[in-house]
Amino acid sequence: MTDALCHLVVDGNDVLEFKLVRSVDDLENEETSFGPDMCHQVFGENENIFGYTDLHIKLYYSAGSLQTYLGIDYTDKIEPSKSEGMKADDVEGALTKVIAPGYITNLDHFVSQLKKDESFTPHGKMLHAFNVTPFDGESRSFEVYYCETSTQGFLEYHQRLQTFLLWYVDAASFIDVDDDQWTFFTVFEKYQTSEGSVRYATAAYATVYRYYAYPNHQRPRISQVLTLPPFRKLGICAQMLQAIYSHFIIIPEVIDLTVEDPSPDFQRVRDYVDAKNCERLPAFQPAALYLGFSAEMAIQARNKFKINKKQARRIYEILRLKNTNTSDKTAYLNYRLDVKNRLNAPFQKKKLEMKKLQKVLKPEEFVATVTVTGANETQARLSSQYHSLEIEYRRVIHRMEQD
Repeated sequence: MTDALCHLVVDGNDVLEFKLVRSVDDLENEETSFGPDMCHQVFGENENIFGYTDLHIKLYYSAGSLQTYLGIDYTDKIEPSKSEGMKADDVEGALTKVIAPGYITNLDHFVSQLKKDESFTPHGKMLHAFNVTPFDGESRSFEVYYCETSTQGFLEYHQRLQTFLLWYVDAASFIDVDDDQWTFFTVFEKYQTSEGSVRYATAAYATVYRYYAYPNHQRPRISQVLTLPPFRKLGICAQMLQAIYSHFIIIPEVIDLTVEDPSPDFQRVRDYVDAKNCERLPAFQPAALYLGFSAEMAIQARNKFKINKKQARRIYEILRLKNTNTSDKTAYLNYRLDVKNRLNAPFQKKKLEMKKLQKVLKPEEFVATVTVTGANETQARLSSQYHSLEIEYRRVIHRMEQD
């Protein structure tokens, strides 16, 4: 591409504007706008858009029912006849593939659709209500709802809701809503308008798939979790996760709850919720923690909170660190060794496999097949893993101590 055309290339993240519109006033209020975290799942790996001058893409949603407005503004567009056949990227075409059908392109029409939110109420069954008081504001009310694919009216709403995944969750994909094993948890802010009317605003949601487990059990897996940007840093995800737990804990057929490829941010929330829950269990009291991870810890975590064994071990490590006096060199050393022994287990297993392989291969074949990792390299890798893990654990502990 020539330098003369470089000004026609923009980063899609910079020209996308989102709004969750509660009233007409929000349309002109810059404080209600927010941007995407990524756009490669819509505009391609490099996230660039070519062919426009002063491009501005508006994706506005009514706050409750998520009626959708798409506006694409620009002052100039490249003409193939004047640029050796080069065409501008089809922005609307790319967006049409991912946003729900029935979106609006006329702003006045969108404004008229805002009235639908006056009668909008969340779909499904309310599971949990809670209040949040930000450091710099008044108390806000939220409610968590549960839906299935059969919940009347929900799938149409979900079709609009799921589009946010592509802008905020890497490697996101739309689920198959024809599969009735999917369940949904949504969070809404319940607020009052200036006229005193009660309204709802979409804040967060999660999808959970109920996997079958022999002979007649379930192992639900949390798949997609998203808190919309205007509602982050309010503790909403933790409340939603606790509501998910509360829903499944009482179902006898549920063995445990798992999470599909959790992001670091979600794993931190999960650790916080699980640690807060397990901290109350007898097996996780300080005296028991100092004795090391036990089968009883795994049993109590599973029976009471449907936490699987791998996660129970992680929670043990967090709570033991929380209760370890790191000024006590012996206690701190014992803790670090305990965690490092777990981290070292895969290396030890690989070492045993190498020994077995060495017995059946000729020396030259063995050398050609494997690269033996030196002890110093293994030790350095182990120390690095532990250091990263302790930083994560301390972030969880810090949040627990702020409650």
